[in-house]
Amino acid sequence: MNQLKAGAILSYLSILVNIIIALLYTPIVLRLLGQSEFGLYSLIGSIAGYLSILDLGLGNAIVRYTARNRALGDRNLESKLNGMFLVLYTFIGLLTVVIGILLYNYIESMFGATLTNIEIEKAKLMVIILIFNFAISFPLAVFGSIMQAYERFIAVKVITLVRYIILPIFSLPLLFIGYGSVSIVVITTIINILCLLYNVFYCFKHLRVKFHFGKIDYRLLLEVIGYSFFIFLNVIVDQIYWNTDQFVLGIVAGTAPVAVYAVAMQFVKLYMMFSTSISGVFLPKVSIMVANQSSSKELTDLLIKVGRIQYIIMALIISGFVLFGQPFIRLWAGKNYNDAYYIVLLVMIPLTIPLIQNVGISILQAKNLHGFRSIVMIVVAAVKIIISIPLASHFLGIGAAFATAVPLIIGNIIIMNIYYQRKIGLNMTLFWKNILLISVPVLISLGIGYGINYVFPSEEILFLFYKIVFFSICYIGLLWFLALNNYERQMFESTIQSFLKVAGKFKRLSKQ
Repeated sequence: MNQLKAGAILSYLSILVNIIIALLYTPIVLRLLGQSEFGLYSLIGSIAGYLSILDLGLGNAIVRYTARNRALGDRNLESKLNGMFLVLYTFIGLLTVVIGILLYNYIESMFGATLTNIEIEKAKLMVIILIFNFAISFPLAVFGSIMQAYERFIAVKVITLVRYIILPIFSLPLLFIGYGSVSIVVITTIINILCLLYNVFYCFKHLRVKFHFGKIDYRLLLEVIGYSFFIFLNVIVDQIYWNTDQFVLGIVAGTAPVAVYAVAMQFVKLYMMFSTSISGVFLPKVSIMVANQSSSKELTDLLIKVGRIQYIIMALIISGFVLFGQPFIRLWAGKNYNDAYYIVLLVMIPLTIPLIQNVGISILQAKNLHGFRSIVMIVVAAVKIIISIPLASHFLGIGAAFATAVPLIIGNIIIMNIYYQRKIGLNMTLFWKNILLISVPVLISLGIGYGINYVFPSEEILFLFYKIVFFSICYIGLLWFLALNNYERQMFESTIQSFLKVAGKFKRLSKQ
């Protein structure tokens, strides 16, 4: 439980640091690179997303099966699994090299119509670096998944925190002396590999993990592949949702619309992190609950408990963005990125519902019933691809965002809520009663926010800061008195106390 609490706290600390770095680092990068080169960098980032598909869902399988073996106390089977996963990931690393070479050879034919010759050459160089990164990263990724399965969330989250901090420290000096987007990719690769090597050290030093490379248990392998296949389908869907739009825009419109869309997706991905940072630590717990045959009521209670906390946080973010997002983007990124506000809203609003229900995905995975969701998501993703190309061609980023939002509503919200209720046995009616109860003070605070903007229409940075602070205080006050239960109040108080204790320790150390 201490690992869970500390993991959740460190997750939000990582997000806070990530936000601070994004607020300070990204505007500098935008101005040093320029819109076109930032668009090129973002385009290559979307290609990296597609290479990550080669994980095949095995990372999630390691967490699930290792957690299950921990519950059963079978260390021998665990060592066999570790060996099998390391062999599979090594093969994937080699496969990445082959696919990367093919990708390198087709860069010009894919983007030659919209990119300049210099941009094509830079894109090829960055692809070579990415191939090296993924070829090394895949075998080493086994160790990070093992750490998660052992619920060593403190170590996992600290490494994530270190990644966020180190990247701008090393990349900004290179950008200032003119090394451009290629230098960011090089620094990212070096940091990534060093962090993965630390995971290797941690697993051998602290977890005493063992690897058995004897004869492969093909029956177990088929079971793992069957489980991972549907996770793999989910990964494909995620890549289609969050990387295809930039890829399509790069083909049909060039780097400038890609840059605008990439800025919008930074806000969306930060928004997603606020939700997944809590739910991500619950897959081992849910796997153990399912192994111990917990009832549907117990699983529903967990879904509601986590979903309420997620919604309280997500509703604050989305309400604040609705009220103050447009002037903030103009000040932060520049007037050329104004469309990013509408792109964010088109995606963020419907995305909120599946994000506050993502413990439900962990329940599906633990029960090995995630196949239906995977099939639904594949169909929904196919619809998105079909409608995104014409919409992106005519309406650029806003069209691409609309093509993302509509299938999201149909698949992730309507169909999956019916499935959770009827097939999994989760009480979604009770879940939505809880969410609607919280929504009342959320809507009241939103109305107050519109009043603040009406009385103080100035968009200067100081006025904007004061308005955000005042709105946040109103929001927290209304939620505290009208919606939070005793558990949530105690959790909020204990979190504040934990942060104060940490701050006190740092203060004492600084005096010494």
